[in-house]
Amino acid sequence: MLEFPIKRSITIDDTKKKSRKKSGDGKPVITGSVNLPVREPLKKLDPLPKNAKNLVIVESPAKARTIEKFLGKDYKVLASRGHLRDLPRNQFGVDLQHDFAPVYIDMYDKRKIIDELRDEFVRSKNIYLATDPDREGEAISWHLAHILEMNPEEPCRVMFHEITKNAVNEGLKRPEPIDLKRVDAQQARRILDRIVGYQLSPLLWKKVCKGLSAGRVQSVAVRLICEREEEIASFVPEEYWTLAAVYKAEDGTALKAELAKVNGKKAKLAAREEAEVVQKALEWEKNGLTQDADRVTKVEKRKRKRMPQPPFTTSTMQQESVGKLNFGAKKTMMLAQQLYEGLDIGDRGQVGLITYMRTDSTRINDDMIKSAREYIGRTYGKEYVPAKAHVYKSKASSQDAHEAVRPTSLELMPQTVAPFLTRDQLRLYTLIWNRFLASQMTPVETEHVSVTVESGIYELKAAGYTVLFKGFTELYEEAKKDNDAQVLPAIAEGTVVHNRGIEKTQHFTQPPPRYTEASLIRTLEEKGIGRPSTYAPIMDTIKNRNYVEKKDKQFIPTELGVITVKLLKDYFEGIINVDFTAHMEEALDGIEQGSDTYTHVLHEFYDVFRPELEHAESSMEKVTVAGQDSGQVCERCGAPMVYKFGRFGKFLACSNFPECRNTKAIVEDTGITCPRCGEGHLIKRKSKRGRQFYGCDRYPECDFVLWNEPVDKKCGLCGSIMTVKHYKNGQDKLFCSNAECENHKKGETVNED
Repeated sequence: MLEFPIKRSITIDDTKKKSRKKSGDGKPVITGSVNLPVREPLKKLDPLPKNAKNLVIVESPAKARTIEKFLGKDYKVLASRGHLRDLPRNQFGVDLQHDFAPVYIDMYDKRKIIDELRDEFVRSKNIYLATDPDREGEAISWHLAHILEMNPEEPCRVMFHEITKNAVNEGLKRPEPIDLKRVDAQQARRILDRIVGYQLSPLLWKKVCKGLSAGRVQSVAVRLICEREEEIASFVPEEYWTLAAVYKAEDGTALKAELAKVNGKKAKLAAREEAEVVQKALEWEKNGLTQDADRVTKVEKRKRKRMPQPPFTTSTMQQESVGKLNFGAKKTMMLAQQLYEGLDIGDRGQVGLITYMRTDSTRINDDMIKSAREYIGRTYGKEYVPAKAHVYKSKASSQDAHEAVRPTSLELMPQTVAPFLTRDQLRLYTLIWNRFLASQMTPVETEHVSVTVESGIYELKAAGYTVLFKGFTELYEEAKKDNDAQVLPAIAEGTVVHNRGIEKTQHFTQPPPRYTEASLIRTLEEKGIGRPSTYAPIMDTIKNRNYVEKKDKQFIPTELGVITVKLLKDYFEGIINVDFTAHMEEALDGIEQGSDTYTHVLHEFYDVFRPELEHAESSMEKVTVAGQDSGQVCERCGAPMVYKFGRFGKFLACSNFPECRNTKAIVEDTGITCPRCGEGHLIKRKSKRGRQFYGCDRYPECDFVLWNEPVDKKCGLCGSIMTVKHYKNGQDKLFCSNAECENHKKGETVNED
């Protein structure tokens, strides 16, 4: 019996200690109180206080501060700080026998927030649930409705696609019921991930290494990286040669053309000997051979237009941010969240600078397109405004729930807001600003010229182009630019040209490139794996779990990643593959759209997963991950030290295990001299519990330790070493390491120029 119609959930009384036992198949089951109210029922004050306000609940404190300034004294805005209820950490929390009903509990570390919201609820007039406008936000509102004993089917849900005064006021005018189909879609994803995490991961702990995590989507991402590495390892390069001839006409006109065809077929020169034969034939004048004169037989000119790219979606924003700003997906989303939630812009107060940043749509509303066209005309000239506004089609799989990522107002130019933003915030905002405006500008106009030279049976071609009109590139160019092309001289068909030399170049075919963050995100999106909100966590997880390493911005699988992927392919091919994962994403979309159901999707998944799990449990053999040589020697027994993986990440261990059990944390030299002994260097270390610190490499002779990152700079007041603290808003501050110094308390903002 549920307290009110919240679908498919079981609430347990987390205030009482529950017994835990194992079912017949060895899986933990929950016993204890089910569906018992944890608190006294809420009852609104009657009458309400004279100063009663309307309560708006959002997710983040930053957004709460921004919105409260917009709404004024009749409103109070509080933050839930994310989810308040979730599946229990130390239990499976899913009732497999009853259509995968989730068992939710109040999060222990959120009890103070829950009490504050309930206290405010009873003294407030109207309650508006204004969490983020996506599935996750819908689920948080649904949980809030449960905590506050609200009926989710009554109009209580409002959405703000941008944090501006007009958007917030308009949103409050149109409250709607909570979209339970969206909630079901979020719940289904959560349960899918819980099933894999709590039933597959323990198997890997036993068979491979403690602390492993086999995420449903992240495992497919690691598989793509491993399979690309296999392609690279098995790739056999093939040699080929190219020839480029330098020609001159009688009037001195110079032209460089590459061999294109031999006897009307595409030229293929596989070895030096073949290239030398052709070279001799082309240099017939020089080598005293006889044939008809080389001449220009064709000159083609074509004008082309290149359209601008659409405004950013989450995926394209992350890809361009990697390529242009060198920001990872995680950092990009953190900065975008700050720009969306609102920043203090001087006299304008707190204002959101961009629209919602989790989107797969390229749609822009008509009013904003009109404003953009007017702005472009004023700033760049009428010739930069196309006759018709560009309208971009979103992909067929797009949910199109939000607009593209764009600035909220064209009055908030990057140069206007620059004094109020950190360097990184400004760089990302400028990228979003430029991409949006460029999407509504005229195309680039170029003239492409192709010149064909015939020399007996050989055909050579020269190509180049000139820019006639810069169009949108006046403001923005994609991270991947066109290769520089030569500007060809004016030359007429029939012109006789003389060969003045051949450039002969050896090449080898190249293997496919390793994935970068940008290319992996693009591949995941193309294959239908994950959704806008999941790309950054995927990148973060596969690195933190030591499945991959980044070198020169490229992902390289670790031995742990390779072994894990091989086991998953051998035993869980049915679920850990691209097609099935993409199908499950479509099924989750179907739940939200009403064309599929929560129970059907989960049964479809579990009917594949459960037999594979049972087979793996009975037949998978234990695998030993061989340690990678570190180049260091064990100081206890003299054996080589190797890199190994544990629940807290990578560490050094003696290869003579179990005879020698010496282990050490991996250290990183900062290059900064220890301020205490003046002999050692400060090195970056990680404790066995995973906490990072900095200490002298002469320990135990010198026990100097810092918990914050040191910088090679002394305090101007006391002479102690300075440390830097990195804040979530992207700002860095310097503090003196001496706790008694004045600079230890106030800090100094790092110059970001």
